Amino acid sequence: MKLKIGCLQMDVTYGNPEENRERIEHKVNHLHNELNNVDILVLPELWDTGYDLSRLSQIGDWDGKTAQSFLSNLAKQNDFSLIGGSIAKTTEQGSTNTMYAYNRNGEKVVEYSKAHLFQLMDEHHYLKSGDQKGSFEIEGVPSTGIICYDLRFPEWIRRHTSEGAEILFVVAQWPLARVDHWRSLLISRAIENQCYVIACNRVGEDPKTEFGGHSMVINPWGDVISEAGTEETLLSATIDIEEVKRIRNQIPIFQDRRPEIY
Repeated sequence: MKLKIGCLQMDVTYGNPEENRERIEHKVNHLHNELNNVDILVLPELWDTGYDLSRLSQIGDWDGKTAQSFLSNLAKQNDFSLIGGSIAKTTEQGSTNTMYAYNRNGEKVVEYSKAHLFQLMDEHHYLKSGDQKGSFEIEGVPSTGIICYDLRFPEWIRRHTSEGAEILFVVAQWPLARVDHWRSLLISRAIENQCYVIACNRVGEDPKTEFGGHSMVINPWGDVISEAGTEETLLSATIDIEEVKRIRNQIPIFQDRRPEIY
């Protein structure tokens, strides 16, 4: 089965969720012809607030309701499945960095909150970490989603791929200063898990950080199928899910694992 993937590599307006929703709507409308045959569209991390973390009690999305309605309608109206990047979900217990994904009917298929908080960008001061897995099925394919810093924890990703995930979706606001790590880690995760890696990073800058772009689609052999630069763009690629089974049969790492000694 082949799927066409789109990654909306975009800039994010710092601390302005309404403007960022309008930005996404405008881009999707403007790219209507290019998105016409896309099966799955992917958005970047914290596309609503950016890293304006100190004001999340004011600008965070209460219980994620606004984002969920927005993303559900976006998927349904455009007839694609949607990995909705992540947003700042705020409740009485605090805020989380939360991913939502939707099928073509606008039905939510996963809610996942970032498990590993990045201290270099003060996430541990303003966010609560999640503790639930990011497994889901989209377009009939077992998949998982992670958020940015989660990428540096291969044991967390293997937890999902050992249970059958064939696509790893990565949404991020990864800094330009460490974009070489971004590329190397994404390729490594594809090779060691024999899965497709679809990674959507933001571009632009906020008051503290310049972001690296280089959204990528990588096959289960570790080959980069498509890669963006550092400008706003729609990155697209077609993937063949049968490649996952072929490569996992060729080198059966999941059969040869010895978790009893790890």
